[in-house]
Amino acid sequence: MSAQSRAHSLVGYKPEGRPENDFYPTPTPMTEALLSVEKFNGGIWECACGDGAMGRVFEKVGYEVIGTDIVPRGYGTQQDFLWFGNLLAPNIATNPPFDLMNEFIEKATSMQPEKIAFLAKLAVLETKERSFILERTKLTRVWIFRARQSIWRNGIIETNNGGMIAFCWLVWERGYTGKPEIGWI
Repeated sequence: MSAQSRAHSLVGYKPEGRPENDFYPTPTPMTEALLSVEKFNGGIWECACGDGAMGRVFEKVGYEVIGTDIVPRGYGTQQDFLWFGNLLAPNIATNPPFDLMNEFIEKATSMQPEKIAFLAKLAVLETKERSFILERTKLTRVWIFRARQSIWRNGIIETNNGGMIAFCWLVWERGYTGKPEIGWI
């Protein structure tokens, strides 16, 4: 990881116009939509767990969840995923900081979990650099939300902010060798 990428993962990093440490809790319906199309064998490491919004949905349906985040927010333990060496559960599922998506993809796929699911803006499929990363890491599926979703900064609902961005779930399965599949949720 470059020094610039490492600087971005430091506590207190604030990209222009974004909340400190890129905290956007995942709304319950977005996690439920993932679970309507994907099953996980074994526990889930929620490696950017924030306040536990996603982890609690996984727990509610019976998954064991290990939560970590660079900033303690009352759920999980404090740990910088980009500098962690060991896979803590057979699966990784999270809503990573969007500006660190490439680094999170590289780190998660290098750990070789059974399955990875990342919430992302649909635009994540764009850009030359990221397209090469997605091809090389053998992206398995893209689940596109049929309707625009609302994610609020720091979990605070703002009536003038919502439903403007197309989101998707990116899924990798260990051993997959085909082209990515696309589906709608």
